[in-house]
Amino acid sequence: MSGLALIDYGAGNLRSVHNALAAVGAESVAVTDDPDAVRAADRIILPGVGAFGAAMVQLRAIPGMVEALDETVRAGGRPFLGVCVGMQLMAEWGEEHGTHRGLGWLRGTVAPIRPADRRARVPHMGWNDVAPAAPHPLFEPGEAYFLHGYAFTPEPDAEGCVLAATDHGGPVVAAVGVGSAVGVQFHPEKSQGYGLSFLRRFLDWRP
Repeated sequence: MSGLALIDYGAGNLRSVHNALAAVGAESVAVTDDPDAVRAADRIILPGVGAFGAAMVQLRAIPGMVEALDETVRAGGRPFLGVCVGMQLMAEWGEEHGTHRGLGWLRGTVAPIRPADRRARVPHMGWNDVAPAAPHPLFEPGEAYFLHGYAFTPEPDAEGCVLAATDHGGPVVAAVGVGSAVGVQFHPEKSQGYGLSFLRRFLDWRP
């Protein structure tokens, strides 16, 4: 195994993520839609922008990609990072423009943000705090850049998968994790120093 696979499934901000990885010294970054390249990589990033359902359709349209992710991450314990919609796809279900099945790695649903404080606008856009739920090698308190109108809600028996939260008229999940897979609702590639530090920690992470 060698290098990092940045998955290209037509729904990610690949250039910005690639540039951020280069800025923190990542080597051998392969932008790829090849499941075999994913199997060969020593860590994997799934970026994403747009709608949950459309992104999942595009990911499933790559023959063998979902199976490769299950093999390498869920079964193989390879470090994985989902970014924004890439994080949301880790969930069982997404409710954006209908109900859609996700990868099913996390018990819960991605649903519209409904702030308790009606002064909070949706989509949630801009800089906001990231508050770790418990000590974790990847997450530190700070501020990151968010842009999303949907957010993950875990099932009651799966609340331990929430690694960090933010506040937007009420609590909103900012990061999740299960095994060797983590996901962030914020955009590390747009989060300046905080985001770059996070990516450095991910590159060094040995779950």
